[in-house]
Amino acid sequence: MKVLNPYPVLFNVILLPILFFFVVSHVTASHPSIDKFLLCLPSRSNPSHPISGAIYTPRNPSFLNVLQYYVRESRFNTSSTPKPLAIVTALDVSHVQATVICAKANNLEIRIRSGGHDYEGMSYVSNVPFVILDMFNLRSIDIDIPSETAWTQAGATLGELYYKIAQKSKTHAFPAGVCSTVGTGGHFSGGGYGNMLRQYGLSIDNIIDAKIVDANGRIFNRKSMGEDLFWAIRGGGGASFCVILSWKIKLVRVPEIVTVFRIPRTLEQGATDIVLQWQQVASTIDRKLFIRVQQEVIQQGGNKTVQVSFIGLYLGRTNSLRSLMNNSFPLLGLQAQDCIEMPWVETTLFWYDFPLGTPVEVLLERTITPAMSYTKKKSDYVKNPIPREGLETIWKKMIELQSDNSFVVQWNPYGGRMDEIAEDATAFPHRAGNLFKIQYITIWDDDSGTSRNIEVARELHDVYTPFVSMNPREAFLNYRDIDVGTNENGSLDFALDFFKGNVKRLLQVKAKVDPSNFFKNEQSLPVFPKKQ
Repeated sequence: MKVLNPYPVLFNVILLPILFFFVVSHVTASHPSIDKFLLCLPSRSNPSHPISGAIYTPRNPSFLNVLQYYVRESRFNTSSTPKPLAIVTALDVSHVQATVICAKANNLEIRIRSGGHDYEGMSYVSNVPFVILDMFNLRSIDIDIPSETAWTQAGATLGELYYKIAQKSKTHAFPAGVCSTVGTGGHFSGGGYGNMLRQYGLSIDNIIDAKIVDANGRIFNRKSMGEDLFWAIRGGGGASFCVILSWKIKLVRVPEIVTVFRIPRTLEQGATDIVLQWQQVASTIDRKLFIRVQQEVIQQGGNKTVQVSFIGLYLGRTNSLRSLMNNSFPLLGLQAQDCIEMPWVETTLFWYDFPLGTPVEVLLERTITPAMSYTKKKSDYVKNPIPREGLETIWKKMIELQSDNSFVVQWNPYGGRMDEIAEDATAFPHRAGNLFKIQYITIWDDDSGTSRNIEVARELHDVYTPFVSMNPREAFLNYRDIDVGTNENGSLDFALDFFKGNVKRLLQVKAKVDPSNFFKNEQSLPVFPKKQ
């Protein structure tokens, strides 16, 4: 691989005593390597961008605020949660390089965080001595409408990206997730799933270049890193291989006005029949239409029932949508009053449940996630329709399990563009043959209920077993779930669930670009010893 950039540079030795004094004043003695790590950082970063202001240790009064600001999951925000020895909030690319080089030289593990939405906290928690490389300051976005491309740094959020695209064009967008505070670094590297996938595929299907820092602190782009690594970081999880600095994306075209709707139906209102029809049509209907099925338990007349909401995005106007739905999905009974027309950028607010009329500037907020709660999330893929008897079993189990918690189960349709992309085109393998993907979300309010509600989440997952993919039971990497398995003792069971037949090539890339296994977490790809 050809190195793209000559960094890291060495600091002028005259400045080292000054920085030595600054850094040592912030050092914690909790681990012998941390002093050496902190003293290493200035000599490995660009002197034009001093790294001193990016370093936080537990002795710094702002340490906990910096740590907790991007913790999105309460299970990993307790006094007993392992804390990093230091946090480097990189202000310059050379700070990323320095963090990698100095951590590796001092046998410290790094965890890489861009938005903090890792469902299992792997981007900011470890059980071994570690430092956090926090990317949130590296968030520039450069939109070029004439070429229909953009560069976005890893610390930029989806909301920031959507907003800045809309500032440049009313007819361009990018296919990615509906949570606006998610960081693009991790979201894209795991696949990037959104409500335009039936028309345009995943985020990674629209990425045309990237810049990364490897395990030796060198910067590469697509050409210099090679196609194998570029293939791997699109769906294989960048944290197994490198630090993602930025992505070059291909923008997609959308109409100036599109249509959304949300129609709730309870079991008593015929939801089961509607879901049965949805399973037949959702993956085969016009690819400009995406209809999510969202299920939850509600109280109705003193009794519990399941409410199913049909939430849609159509890349077109209401009249053509109604005609399409009346012909293909009549049981839903879509009416004109159910439909809301708006520019595409406003639909990102609708899908995130902002009230209608909320200014789009809210997309620039990085802390709009609701107050933290305790959650456990899981995933599945479905290849054949779930029969009526199966649905009734699922509804019954949801009602039975709901107590001091709440469930949201989301079925997200496939088909369209996803059927046309080969499983090995990128590292993300879940393509043709899937009707829909499931995300299970269990939510509770108090740490005392954590163990019980994690078991409840597993029970809900278990009831779906007869109806989902098996051997492997496929799972989505971005929906982090430690129950899928870990790489302890070199196990690859988890990798087969995430990557299916792409595992072998991913392991080959890992062995080539990170043979010392510097980039690791509980579900990163391992490096196997070479055969003698």
